Amino acid sequence: MNKNNIPVTRSSLPNIEEYMAEIKSIWENHWLTNMGPKHNELKDALLKYMQVDNMDLFTNGHMALELSLQALNLQGEVITTPFTFASTTHAIVRNGLEPVFCDINPNDYTIDVTQIEKLITDKTCAIMPVHVFGNICDVETIQNIANKYDLKVIYDAAHTFGETYKGVGVGNFGDVSCFSFHATKVFNTIEGGAVCFKNPQLGKILYELKNFGIHDEEEVRAVGANAKMNEFCAAMGLCNLRHIKDDIASRKVAVERYRSHLEGVNGIKLNYINPNVEYNYAYFPVVFDKKIFGASRTEVQDKLKEHSISARKYFYPLTNSFSAFNGKYDVMKTPTALHVSKNILALPLYADMTLEDVDRICEIILTCAKK
Repeated sequence: MNKNNIPVTRSSLPNIEEYMAEIKSIWENHWLTNMGPKHNELKDALLKYMQVDNMDLFTNGHMALELSLQALNLQGEVITTPFTFASTTHAIVRNGLEPVFCDINPNDYTIDVTQIEKLITDKTCAIMPVHVFGNICDVETIQNIANKYDLKVIYDAAHTFGETYKGVGVGNFGDVSCFSFHATKVFNTIEGGAVCFKNPQLGKILYELKNFGIHDEEEVRAVGANAKMNEFCAAMGLCNLRHIKDDIASRKVAVERYRSHLEGVNGIKLNYINPNVEYNYAYFPVVFDKKIFGASRTEVQDKLKEHSISARKYFYPLTNSFSAFNGKYDVMKTPTALHVSKNILALPLYADMTLEDVDRICEIILTCAKK
């Protein structure tokens, strides 16, 4: 990659010698997968870091979502948001469930809790909210609604690794919280994911489902999948976890530099900051109002691209507009999500990003502004 190119994200990697030292024992024990020593060591370390009581590791965040829904044995409708990555909606559909799309609030882009109850029917079995850009959903209101109607709550927590809300680890909310450890995330295991859950019995089901539904050598109790994290991915996780505090601190410095340039600029809306959240600084989304700022997000994206800088329309398009669903869902029923999706741009952000690059990006963006 040209050193002048700036990607929208870049994977955090340990020193190669550190990783080689971490995987040395794999050659000694020949244990490559199937819940080996590295897998178990990472799980124990993450339980402590994320401040949760129960967790299991998976091959990726999507299988964490999909198998969590299967483990809960749900039927009917799941209230969710279309302002998310494809995985959220696909996990629902692939379980034979029907997604019911709730709009988002314009403040932090999480599910609009004021609209959930009117979407509940006698077929509703669960709510699957999405923590977005490190913004944690209104977990208290969601849980109150779930308790009132006896619904399960499954959080897509892919964006909130290591975060806390009012001092509580984000994985403690709902019945289940699912995390992604994909290469582009704040914390990565190359590919990987995790499920945090309240009921230990659910953990036993998840453990079997990620291993083909195998109960023991002679009994297969469920139609499961192969979703086990291998030892090489777990080893990468162990290395990256040692550096996560420094990585998040570096991301915070970059975010603060962005804000120093863009805060208060007419026509630009920056990500909401909740004083009750300890953030991981995973993303830096910006919403552009062309009428006020003078340029659309696409025009800004194109201008950055001219300078070999990648920015991403994230999330766009909405999942309820995917051609995969053949026009089944009406995007006009989620107007706030539609508006945000058409105007948001995620700017480059990663742990080893230089402040000079942040300055350069902001300078280019501000040249697009109305004079």
